Amino acid sequence: MRTQPRSSLANLSCVFKTCLGMLTLYALLVALPASAASITVSSADGQPLEDAVVEIYYEPSTPAIAAQEQTVFQRDAAFHPHVTAIPTGSYVAFPNQDTTRHNVYSFSPAKTFTLNLYLQETPEPLLFDQPGVVVLGCNIHDNMQAFIVVSDAPFAAKTDASGMLALPSLPAGEHRIRVWHPRLDDSQQVWWEGNVTADTSLSIRLELKAVSPAKPPLSPLQQRFKDAS
Repeated sequence: MRTQPRSSLANLSCVFKTCLGMLTLYALLVALPASAASITVSSADGQPLEDAVVEIYYEPSTPAIAAQEQTVFQRDAAFHPHVTAIPTGSYVAFPNQDTTRHNVYSFSPAKTFTLNLYLQETPEPLLFDQPGVVVLGCNIHDNMQAFIVVSDAPFAAKTDASGMLALPSLPAGEHRIRVWHPRLDDSQQVWWEGNVTADTSLSIRLELKAVSPAKPPLSPLQQRFKDAS
């Protein structure tokens, strides 16, 4: 019986390994999940809406989102970020990075508080243990405003600059979804509500309220008075 040449055996081995590698790669590609579903939020005229907060209510297979520690800082007489989404039970700190004092406060039912005038000495972080939209302001600078959305939903996050947000893997069936944006209503407490199906992308258009006219800037004398308060 003829013995197979070593070169032929080597070639057959290479072919076998190549085929095996291709089959393994194919199996991995097949096993990869399909592209994640997403939500797109825009205005009635089709403009993408950044900072729209999306909540989805479903029975999660894992515990709800854990509490977090977030920061809303003050710089150039403005809050950063403009919108923050946090789970119920989270803490938020309010460091002042300006050279003028600020007096951060909120009269919202979900969290009513006031932080007396401070500069470098950042107050202790505050606990946000009630769901709802918290509107932030500054008693010294009337134009300063920001929002903290406290959520008890299993999933809550905000859209990016393109108005998009990747959705989590959801159980089969329909699930309740809520969407909030600062300009959705003058009271800033109204949500758009609907349903979303697992593995389905969704596009939502919101009818926004007109932007309120900007308040006139303070005179130098008024600003000095406020800064000294």
